Amino acid sequence: MRTSFRIMLSLAAIMLIAGCNSDGKKGARALIKTTEGDILISLSDLTPLHRDNFIKLAETGFYDGVTFHRVIKNFMIQTGDGATRQDTALIPEDYTIPAEINDTLFHKRGAVAAARMGDDVNPERNSSGTQFYIVQGKVYNDEDLAGTIQRIEYNRRQYLYNKALTDLRREAEQAGTPVSEDEIQQNAIIKAYEAMEEAGPYVMPEHRKNVYKTDGGTPFLDGAYTVFGEVLEGMDVVDKIAGTATDLTDKPVQDIRILKVKIIK
Repeated sequence: MRTSFRIMLSLAAIMLIAGCNSDGKKGARALIKTTEGDILISLSDLTPLHRDNFIKLAETGFYDGVTFHRVIKNFMIQTGDGATRQDTALIPEDYTIPAEINDTLFHKRGAVAAARMGDDVNPERNSSGTQFYIVQGKVYNDEDLAGTIQRIEYNRRQYLYNKALTDLRREAEQAGTPVSEDEIQQNAIIKAYEAMEEAGPYVMPEHRKNVYKTDGGTPFLDGAYTVFGEVLEGMDVVDKIAGTATDLTDKPVQDIRILKVKIIK
C-alpha cells in the first residue's frame, strides 16, 4: 500500500465519532457513484470505527472527485487518496484508525478493506483514515491455497518480529539502559518464535477455502488488513475498473473517479 496519504480529519475526531450514538449507522450501505458506473456496498457493524469513519467522510463529501489511483487486475482497485481530489483547496491532515481485524471478515471477491502502511513502520496495523480498496481477486485451487497458507504463516512471523522489535526498542528507551541493536534483534526473534508457538499453525476454515475456490479473492491478505464491508451490487464495475490500462505505478492511464458516495441507512 502507498506509504503516504493526505487526509481530512484528525484521529481525535475519529474517536469522537466512535463515541457518538451510532444506532442510525447500523446496517448502513453506501452507493459509490463512479465514472464507470455504480457500486453498492454494505458496511459491517463488526468494524464500527471504520464504518463510522467511512460514513463521516462520505457525508462531508471527502470522496467526491478522488481517483482510483492504484489498480491491479486480478487483485484489487484502490482509492481514497485526498491528494487526487479535483478540488485541492483543503489540505487534509494525516490520521489512522485502530485496526479492527475480525476473523469472520475475509478477503473474498468484493470485500472492501482499509489500506495501510506496512508492518515494518506500522506494527499495530492501523488503517489509513481515508484510503480503501475493493477486492477483485482470482479463483484459487487447492495447490494455490496451500502456498497461500505458507505465505500467511511467513507474514505472521514477520509481523510478530516487527512488533517485538518495536516493543523492545521502546522498552530500552524508556528504561534508559544501553542495549545493542544485535541483542534487541535476537530477543525479538525469540519473542516472535514464542508467540508463534503459542498461537499454533494457521488453519484456513473449510468454508473459506470453498469461497476462494469458487468465487475467488485475495486470501494472502487475511488477518493483516481490516475488512469493513463488501460489494452487494456492481462487481461488473469493479471488474471494468480493474481491467483498465495502467502505467508502471499501477495508476490508470485515464483517470477513473468517484463522483459521489451516498450513504443509505
